[in-house]
Amino acid sequence: MPDTYVHHSITTEPHGWSAAAKALTGAGADRLSAAGGSLFGIWRSQIGLPRDELTAISRWEHAEAAQGATEVLVEGIDGIVTTSAERLVPTLRPGDAAAPPRRQGNYAFRWFETKDENWDEFLALCEAAWPGFEAAYDSEVIGLWRVLDSSSTIRSLLLTRRPDLSMWERSKIPANEEEAEVRRKLSRRYDLAEWTRVYTTTLLTAEDREDTVRWT
Repeated sequence: MPDTYVHHSITTEPHGWSAAAKALTGAGADRLSAAGGSLFGIWRSQIGLPRDELTAISRWEHAEAAQGATEVLVEGIDGIVTTSAERLVPTLRPGDAAAPPRRQGNYAFRWFETKDENWDEFLALCEAAWPGFEAAYDSEVIGLWRVLDSSSTIRSLLLTRRPDLSMWERSKIPANEEEAEVRRKLSRRYDLAEWTRVYTTTLLTAEDREDTVRWT
């Protein structure tokens, strides 16, 4: 069985995101480990989320243990106002041995809702487009997860990393026929979706460099 992941949205008191992130990365990650999980990453808002909303992903070997993941992660941390969580299972990526993201960059979280009859084509388009996307834009697809608790439509989360925000814009404008073909596949994927939403972030758990820009 593949690991279960949990997407956590964590809202703090005004100006409390930085202190909360340090606590989540330290004591929060330790609690996850003790409970049988691990911290995959913590991100802060760049574009599209409130300044004081953090995004975290945890990874669990057993789906049952993941049900209480948010409570374990935030227990005892001051300044947290609200939390919500979605349990996820990997599809095409990440693989079983995939390491957490470690490089700083522009991380886009894109949510999709797709009808069941369109899901297989949706996955095929992703698989076909990703190699060209990654080669052309020095980018990486971190994962495409399916939400465990979806009902009428299939909900999924795509997480991609680009080097910086300028590459986000660059990746939308094809420079040659190869890039145009990638864009056609991705555009068809968007057309198959009933709904989609995206926001961008930077990685607070990056090991190469800290992001100190005041985005919001």
